[in-house]
Amino acid sequence: MSPRELIVLGTASQVPTRRRNHNGYLLRWDGEGLLFDPGEGAQRQMLLAGVAASDVTRLCLTHFHGDHCLGVPGVVQRLSLDRVPHPVHSHYPASGREFFARLRHACAFHETADLREEPVERDGPVATGPFGMLEARRLDHGVESYGYRLVEPDGRRMVRELLAQFGIRGPLVGELQRRGSLEVDGRTVRVADVSAPRPGQRFAFVMDTRLCDGVYALADQADLLVIESTFLHEDRALAADYGHLTAAQAARVAEECGVRRLVLTHFSQRYDDPTRFHHEAAELFGGEIVVAEDLVRVPVPARRAVPA
Repeated sequence: MSPRELIVLGTASQVPTRRRNHNGYLLRWDGEGLLFDPGEGAQRQMLLAGVAASDVTRLCLTHFHGDHCLGVPGVVQRLSLDRVPHPVHSHYPASGREFFARLRHACAFHETADLREEPVERDGPVATGPFGMLEARRLDHGVESYGYRLVEPDGRRMVRELLAQFGIRGPLVGELQRRGSLEVDGRTVRVADVSAPRPGQRFAFVMDTRLCDGVYALADQADLLVIESTFLHEDRALAADYGHLTAAQAARVAEECGVRRLVLTHFSQRYDDPTRFHHEAAELFGGEIVVAEDLVRVPVPARRAVPA
């Protein structure tokens, strides 16, 4: 199975810097590749990060400010240029249909890709599949904005010792998983008899927003939370005015919501020392903190341990 990981394409906010490209994040999740908020230069950053257009299966936009969507034309055209054979589902705030249409058809090209627009109109699930459930929650920004959350359903893992205890091996294991129970030597063996709970993994993506209920709903028990921290606490008034979070606010959300790995990103160009974001967040959040840099890869943490 492919690794579940976040590939960071860009980490700047409104203005890119010499070291930070505009936004862009690709989440590899088994057979899915979810591309979030590609800003300007996303196509080139994908090349530098080793991400092919064919890796993208879903395009997810939080809102229609330029640093979160001006990379869409290049990505969409690359899908056709590379003749990506699978459908690519596009999720974005429904109020921005006109903006998406302009981005999709920004200039002349021969469109061959199967790009399926699925605008988000309300809180709730936007897609389900073998990967789990992708859901959206409204955020609080200057324009309509949604964050995204990917939730894998809880399952069970087979325990070798228990299987051996009941004499189940080889093809019988797969048969038991498919059917739910088997007759073995006159006994009915159920999956629950030879397995243990396996909690599903959770990923959350929170961009431009003030603190609101949607932020907490998205972050709840996330194994990996990617969240904007445009400002530091000293500039919290600016954050409130412009509809953004501080590193301290992002860290407080992570701590209160039981997040395991926190990825801070979307930094204002006014700050030249990224360690300040880590220090501010560490005062409030006791888990792992990643201050994102362009082109880094952040693994989704291993599954939570289940109490015996």
